[in-house]
Amino acid sequence: MSFLDSLFAKKEKSVIGVDIGSSSLKVVQLRKEHGKAVLETYGELALGPYGGSEVGQATNLSAEQITTTLKDLLREAKVTTASAGVSIPFARSLLTLVTLPYRKDPSEQKTVIELEARKYIPLPITEVQLDWFIVPRSEQAAFAAGDTKSGSAGPQTVDVLLVAVHNDELALLQSVVTGAGLSTSFYEIEIFSTIRAVVDDPVRPVMVLDVGAASTKTYVIERGVVALSHAISTGSQDITRAISVSGNLSIARAEVLKKEQGISGADTLGGPELVFSRIFAEARRVLVQYETAHAKSITSIVLTGGGGVTKELGAYAKNIFSIDVRVADPFSKTEAPAFMRPILEEIGPEFAVAVGLALRKLDEI
Repeated sequence: MSFLDSLFAKKEKSVIGVDIGSSSLKVVQLRKEHGKAVLETYGELALGPYGGSEVGQATNLSAEQITTTLKDLLREAKVTTASAGVSIPFARSLLTLVTLPYRKDPSEQKTVIELEARKYIPLPITEVQLDWFIVPRSEQAAFAAGDTKSGSAGPQTVDVLLVAVHNDELALLQSVVTGAGLSTSFYEIEIFSTIRAVVDDPVRPVMVLDVGAASTKTYVIERGVVALSHAISTGSQDITRAISVSGNLSIARAEVLKKEQGISGADTLGGPELVFSRIFAEARRVLVQYETAHAKSITSIVLTGGGGVTKELGAYAKNIFSIDVRVADPFSKTEAPAFMRPILEEIGPEFAVAVGLALRKLDEI
């Protein structure tokens, strides 16, 4: 590249986050302008119709079917870049928090972690991609846990978050990305994308309730790291089915009513409040379990995922839990025209993963 080429080169670059969920695909395109993330376009397509089922229902499509859906979505959303970050479904990954011996030398610590990981990964290490993060501890927490000897200069153990993804899942995603004409520098488990998009408190424990189509993921974030994760087998498709059965409606119509009437329509629709009460009861059990084990309080709950767009869910959740509850607004981390804000706030929970992916991708520019 010559001096003039670099002088007149376009400095603003666009990127997309691609969220491959169980019931739909979502994309968010951002560009960096004056150090800020500017929203350029976004879009969503349901996977159900591509697999012979209804909108809002979880699917298990082939790489070819997902690729076809993604290409349609990129075209309909008028995406103009191939530079992408792509999500890995939580259900296709393994996260586990373990306590291991501490080694001062980083290379020794790495060896200890990779050897010990074999005990916790229920698959041959050769069949997965393994990653790990050392969870930071406050000095006070380390002493409270009995982690330092009298007169010792450092801890005896270290908390490590082990992350494993099966090679087959990565191969499927790579096939989809290549088939859709995209290029990606990373694949990220959806939990981490969501954290980046919706968690603002960098230190205090926060619980995220991610209501997906097939299941609900609940996890506690402390100091920016996943301190606890738990899957609940009930999801937003169960709410849709409850409305469908009680009202003798099609799944497609029930999905629309869920978003339009939500919790407020529980008496007439039937189902939403009952299903959410089951989800929240399990989430509250996880919350109490964490608070008891760690002797500290969770300060707030963030509702996200496709079920998070259920009308009036935030108000209902505030009556169930005794702490602050808010509905995720990931688009608040982007610049967008003021007239778009109401709709972006409304659909935000569905796009948390895609926004989080795009924000990470922007950091590479």
